[in-house]
Amino acid sequence: MSIPSNHHEKDKRDLNKFGYAQELLRSMGGFSNFAISFSIISILTGAVSLYGHGLTYGGAGMMGFGWPIVALFVMFVAAVMAELASAIPTAGALYHWAAILKNKRWGWYTAWINLIGQIGIVAGIDYSVALFADPLIASVFGYESNNTTVLICFTIILLTHGILNHIGIRIVSRLNDFSAWYHIAVVAVLVLSLAFFTKGNLNPVDYLFKVGETFSDKPYMFAFLIGLLQAQWTFTGYDASAHTIEETINPRVRAPWGIFTSVAYSFVIGFVMLAFVTLSIKDAGAAAGSSNAFIYVISQALGGTFGSVILWLVTAAMWFCGLASITSFSRMMYAFSRDKGMPMSHQWAQISKKYRTPAKAIWLAIILSFLLAFIDYIIKMVNPDATYTTIAFLTAVSVVGLYVAYGIPIYLKLRAKAEGRFQDKHLGPWNLGKYSTFISVVALLWIIFICIVMVIPPNQMAGYAVAGMLILLIIMDLAYYKNHFPGPQAALNTSMEEIVRREKELEKTSSV
Repeated sequence: MSIPSNHHEKDKRDLNKFGYAQELLRSMGGFSNFAISFSIISILTGAVSLYGHGLTYGGAGMMGFGWPIVALFVMFVAAVMAELASAIPTAGALYHWAAILKNKRWGWYTAWINLIGQIGIVAGIDYSVALFADPLIASVFGYESNNTTVLICFTIILLTHGILNHIGIRIVSRLNDFSAWYHIAVVAVLVLSLAFFTKGNLNPVDYLFKVGETFSDKPYMFAFLIGLLQAQWTFTGYDASAHTIEETINPRVRAPWGIFTSVAYSFVIGFVMLAFVTLSIKDAGAAAGSSNAFIYVISQALGGTFGSVILWLVTAAMWFCGLASITSFSRMMYAFSRDKGMPMSHQWAQISKKYRTPAKAIWLAIILSFLLAFIDYIIKMVNPDATYTTIAFLTAVSVVGLYVAYGIPIYLKLRAKAEGRFQDKHLGPWNLGKYSTFISVVALLWIIFICIVMVIPPNQMAGYAVAGMLILLIIMDLAYYKNHFPGPQAALNTSMEEIVRREKELEKTSSV
């Protein structure tokens, strides 16, 4: 279906008033924008790859209570981010919001903290794919899966994502559309298989809400908090709808809905999936003690061959999740480099003339994600007795990095609103109305709480990694960027008032 040219013209004018030309190909519809966030959230990645983590610390009750608790509060965060995306529809997203609501230095820190989280989420997702794919491939070719073979598999998966993202947004957009339906179809197959073909009977429904059982050495309530990483990491990356906003048609409405509905649908569909997986458990202690709890549970419930087919379907869904995450990460770096916020910015801001994609930013995203996992691999080689798991480390880094970046513009919006610098007239067509402040406060409190929980032992390595990166950022800022970072074009000499004024001028020009 062709898109009326007046839609493109209006979207172009909306972007122009923020000081940017339309460079990226604007071809994504509302479903495609939703699909990229839904694919990155990927209940078949986060909830599945960290299933053993949640089960070990919180038992079955982690699925019955932990998932809904996290999802509820994440919906508050998603709602505020959707409101900001509608008000400030640029690919820079979080850091543009921070810069416009306060100043360019707040924007610079937001961008780099978001970048840290993006490195963690891409590495975590593709490492999850490798953790599932490598044992399945090993069973076919007869080799032993170990840390080295997983790292090789991880590298190959990253390369496939880099190549496809380089080739073009149309291909990736179609694959993301397919991915959304594929996720739903695989969950349906998994749920129906467990409902009708589980060996033996399913556990009673009240087993899903069983509390007090932990397979860790922590007191239950403390262990339950640690186990929340499973759900919290799943609900990350939905800012992708904002990062691809300059490629979306009618972005001030479609991108906010993409952010919010991707979380809402993942909440419901994920809960149904986790419920049936958990109710099919035969021996929770054995599952928690296995190398991969999800593979163990599915194999026990459905048998070897049928279980392997289901696991291959799940692994493919994870692969789609990684593909979408590279798209989001590269757009964030492209937007930041366009504003000269990174070393060698002129390189990462280049658009491929043939494919109209930020090709160099895509490959930088691949390299940085590989390095995070490779550094962890070296640490494990030097210290094989390390108690933390690679996947917990990568995912905790991404949760803290992303949610701190989510929280900064939310906090700045509350401050700007209290000072009268952000008013109702500055809102976009998608907004929370009179409930905006309340929802923003709840979202901010949850972010503070969850970021503290994510770095307490046994995830202290993630805290050390994030702290080290923050120290490096401070050094970079004071040594160079404090005096040399020009900031987002819209934030140079622009307030929300100025943006409203520009909008009126552009409307007058277009009417003439």
